[in-house]
Order: sequence, then structure tokens, then C-alpha cells
Amino acid sequence: MPQLTMIEALRDAMDVMLARDPKVVIFGEDVGYFGGVFRCTSGLQKKYGEERVFDTPINESAIVGIGIGMAAQGMKPCVEIQFADYVYPAYDQITQEAARIRHRSNEQFSCPIVIRMPTGGGIFGGQTHSQSPEALFTHVAGLKVVQPCTPHDAKGLLISAMEDPDPVIFLEPKRLYNGPFNGDHKAPAQSWKNHQLGEVPEGHYSIPIGKARVHREGSAVTILTYGTMVFVAEAAVNTLGVDAEIIDLRSLLPLDLETIEESVRKTGRCVVLHEATKTSGLAGEIIAIVQEACFYHLEAPVQRVTGWDAPYPHALEWDYFPGQERVCRALQAVMEA
Repeated sequence: MPQLTMIEALRDAMDVMLARDPKVVIFGEDVGYFGGVFRCTSGLQKKYGEERVFDTPINESAIVGIGIGMAAQGMKPCVEIQFADYVYPAYDQITQEAARIRHRSNEQFSCPIVIRMPTGGGIFGGQTHSQSPEALFTHVAGLKVVQPCTPHDAKGLLISAMEDPDPVIFLEPKRLYNGPFNGDHKAPAQSWKNHQLGEVPEGHYSIPIGKARVHREGSAVTILTYGTMVFVAEAAVNTLGVDAEIIDLRSLLPLDLETIEESVRKTGRCVVLHEATKTSGLAGEIIAIVQEACFYHLEAPVQRVTGWDAPYPHALEWDYFPGQERVCRALQAVMEA
């Protein structure tokens, strides 16, 4: 089985879907001739032509708006927002049009659009290239929101998103594009090419949206997380020697409530971890779900580890980034309670 980076896996998914379905189109800023700022679409325009893979002006509202119109008329656009931080001009189109079309038209129209965007920090991108806006989309009825953390899942989930009849926000943790990251920025970079989770099947396969993945089995505590934080959590667990079960949520809307509840009821303890800011972050919703469904199984209060309630700093990036040390403190607190 070939080993791919996440960039290559995403490109492979789009390649598969362009070949399978003539209604699929790919567009966004620099995605055509240049192949995207991270090269996720490199070579696709040359292979499929400028009518199916093409560049757009620097106008996120127009990119998404055009995609919504195409989707409503039966096309299957997969559009790229160059960084998640740039999506805000398109937020009205996403929340008031894409998410509502099926409902407001009494199912006369649907909106099978995928909106891809690199998310998160860890690359010294500063406050305008490092944001994690997933909670702004998980709050919106009518959307699906996913965030893979491995090349295998990236390809399978992107294919599922491109085959979905409704709009999907597809968040790509850019710190994981070329390899896993355990939160230690001083350690040598790792590559997916030598990692078991970098193995990606050839051709078409899909991973259902709405299903979490058990990244590590354990019995002492459950860690609920996604994206880059999956590997930070794993490193912290290995440092402490805690028998933790790490759940990679990967589907943020809808959440896999069955897997969450099963794990927390088994372990009796829970830590929720994400890179986004704390206040009104997705962790708060997940904790509420755990409290409602698993209250009588909990042996300790649920712990939460997140980014700080501040713009993502450039010079102090690693003080903001929820690293191993903060995860270890939360695990110690929940185990000692």
C-alpha cells in the first residue's frame, strides 16, 4: 500500500472524484496553474483542463457563492479557501445560503458543495494564518464539519464529503500536511512516508462522516480530540505512562455520540482537547454531552485543554499552542481527583 503525505492523499481524493464524476469541479485562489499554496491541487488542471480545475479572483464570498449556485444546479464543486482565517467574507454565503437551501426550498434544491480550508497553527503563521474556526460552523444547522488527522482519513473523508448531497466544511490541519506532530517544535520533523498511518489505499474508498476513530485504546481515562491534537495527546500519554483511550473525533458535526459515550462510560474520566480558543469552543459542547450522557459514570470532573482566549501570537506561538505539558497537567488532575 503506498504511503502518502496528507497533501498527496487530498490530491488523490480529488483526482479520483474528478475522474469518476464529470460534475465535479475544483476552484479557488491559485489552485489551478500553481496547484494551491500548499500544492494540494498540483497537476490537476493539467490533467483535467481549465474548465474543471481553475483559478478565481481573491474573493472568498464570490468563490463560495459561485460554488453554491453551481451546486444548486446539479454540479459538485469542491472549493478551496486558501487559509481558514480567510473564510469570514464567505460566512454569510455558507450559513445563510449553503446551509439553508435544502430547508428553505422544501428539498427542491440541495447544495453538494465541499469547502476545503487549511486550519490551525504550529507553522509560525501568526494571527491571520493560524486560526481554528470550527466552532463557528458546528453551530450552524445544515452543515457537516470534518477534520482528519491522517492521510488515510483525509482521502476517505474528502471522498465522502464530495459525494455528500449537502454542504461539508472540510478542515485540514496544515501542521500535519507533511507528517505527524507531537507538539515539540524542537524535535526533528516526522514524515508520513515512514508512518503506519500514512498508508493510503489506491483508488476509491470512503470513510463515513459521523464516525469517530479510536486512535489508542485504554481504560483509565478518555481523551476526546481531533486534528493536530491527536498526536499531542498521544505524546503526553506516553510521557506519563497513563492507560488513556484517545478518540479522534474527526467528524465534528455530526459527532459520533455512541463512541464518545461508550469510551467515557468505560474509563470514568475524560479530558477534552482542541487547539481553538476556549470560550464557546467545541470542547464546551462536548463536555456538556459527556455530562448529560455519562454523569453517573464519571469519577472526576471533565478537564478541558484549549488555546487561550487571545489572537494567535507569532512570537509566543508555543505558549499559545496546547502542548504536551498542558495536556499532562490535565491528565494528572483528572487522574488524581
